[in-house]
Amino acid sequence: MKIQLALDRLTSEQCFSILEETAENIDWIEIGTGVIKEYGMAIVREISEAYPHKAIVADMKTCDAGRHEAKQAFEAGADIITVMAFSHNKTIEETLAVAQQFGKRVMVDLLGVDSKERTEELHGLGVDLFCLHIGKDMQKEGTLADSSLYHLVEGLEDVEVAIAGGINEKTIGLLKGIDIAIVGSAITASSNLGEVSKRLRK
Repeated sequence: MKIQLALDRLTSEQCFSILEETAENIDWIEIGTGVIKEYGMAIVREISEAYPHKAIVADMKTCDAGRHEAKQAFEAGADIITVMAFSHNKTIEETLAVAQQFGKRVMVDLLGVDSKERTEELHGLGVDLFCLHIGKDMQKEGTLADSSLYHLVEGLEDVEVAIAGGINEKTIGLLKGIDIAIVGSAITASSNLGEVSKRLRK
């Protein structure tokens, strides 16, 4: 299982400070939507240059103009961008086409999706990287990510599956059938970043 560190609702300085202490214990670096909205493609470029051996995920949450947004992110150094599952199929297809041109990948965010029909349709379009996602506002109501979400991608061949939504030291070991655990505040809000990221890795 890979660890994807989600950097969100942070300043640029905080992002780099957190990465200094945690980089050795994580695999993928996610530059969150809020951080991208604050700093634009500049921070994607800066982090990708500072950590060239890590996969950089630009959490664009693209839902339209897929070709343009994908090109923006990939040219800035992103290896993976996120696209919302509710997007029009044309948006998905164009984003995938740009990713192929750049030799990069698209992660489709299943936030709000409760039908396997949609994931099967997306898989038919060529999507091979999915994110099972319980959003921040849903977490406030007590809903957290767990393996029950896996039914959305069960049986799909040749796919990788990420999961996000309140994952911490207590829950990460319970995740079955998951390739990438996306961890945010369990690390970024910790007072001992290095130690917590190391324990999550174990």
